[in-house]
Amino acid sequence: MNQLTPDELKNWLKTGKDFLLIDIRETWERELYNIGGEHIPMGELSGRAGELPKDKDIVLYCEKGIRSVIAIQRLEGMGFCNLFNLSGGMKGWRETR
Repeated sequence: MNQLTPDELKNWLKTGKDFLLIDIRETWERELYNIGGEHIPMGELSGRAGELPKDKDIVLYCEKGIRSVIAIQRLEGMGFCNLFNLSGGMKGWRETR
């Protein structure tokens, strides 16, 4: 599984790298704080996997980076190999500001 640190993600955003960012947290969590990207709650992710590109890097994030690991494992089982987990999730992102 590919891991991406908050600093690496910030660099991707700064340099305009072409990738998809997905927040898999619940709506109430996203409303409190988010860094943008698509919002596909973890419970909907498997059913919406057909919306995701297999030819572009995808970064998934949650609050601490645990749920996103589980989500990535599920997507890998569906044939995705272009997935990155935001290490530490939103907690890690806020700590590097």
